[in-house]
Amino acid sequence: MATDQTQDDELAGTEQPFVQHLVELRNRLVKAIIAIGVCVMVLAVYPGPAALYDILAAPLVTSLPKGATLIATSVISPFMVPLKIMVMAGFLLALPVVLWQVWAFVAPGLYSHEKKLVLPLVVSSTLLFFVGVAFCYFFVFGQVFKFIQSFAPKSITAAPDIEAYLDFVLSMFLAFGLAFEVPIVVIVLARMGIVSIEKLKGFRSYFIVVAFVAAAIVTPPDVVSQLALAIPMCLLYELGIWAAQVFIKHTQAPENDA
Repeated sequence: MATDQTQDDELAGTEQPFVQHLVELRNRLVKAIIAIGVCVMVLAVYPGPAALYDILAAPLVTSLPKGATLIATSVISPFMVPLKIMVMAGFLLALPVVLWQVWAFVAPGLYSHEKKLVLPLVVSSTLLFFVGVAFCYFFVFGQVFKFIQSFAPKSITAAPDIEAYLDFVLSMFLAFGLAFEVPIVVIVLARMGIVSIEKLKGFRSYFIVVAFVAAAIVTPPDVVSQLALAIPMCLLYELGIWAAQVFIKHTQAPENDA
């Protein structure tokens, strides 16, 4: 009987923290979802889903011949496509809040030196992803669309489909956003001891080849977009090597935490 009582006490002692973690995780998820919902509702009021699509399509529209517009080949596309963009924009707008909820959930279980490592990586990876998306929208799109239209015969009137354009934009945003995460990958590999700084420096020439091959695969078959992706990747690789040395120096575990 005493043994059964002891087992019950042990189970109670381990179950309660687990339940508390689940409750906290649920609360964090609810807060993140509420933040996304609020951002989506705000965007629905201003500027509105139609205006958001116009903003997204602006780089393509400005490169089209005079009088040419985008078309919708599906009956529900004029409704669904702007709605998808509004939800995506709401998520990106609420991303800092979402990441803060993730950080608030995992931070209590980390050592002080781990917090010094994780928080800067979360913040910098988010900023780099946004920078990659912005670089793609404000620079790459305009140059790529002009380059493509310069090869179009005069007998052809361009009328891109809005769903096809959305798929193209999302794939390009994802490609450039992830490409700009190169410094984070380099830092993590070096900090975890998987690859040394010297090996990263020695891999420099090989990475240039990898960057151009990856750019040729994930971007349209034009020189402009491939160079626009490969060159920043090479520069960011160098940035990652420098940043990795700084991180390794300032995020070492103290002796009492070892």
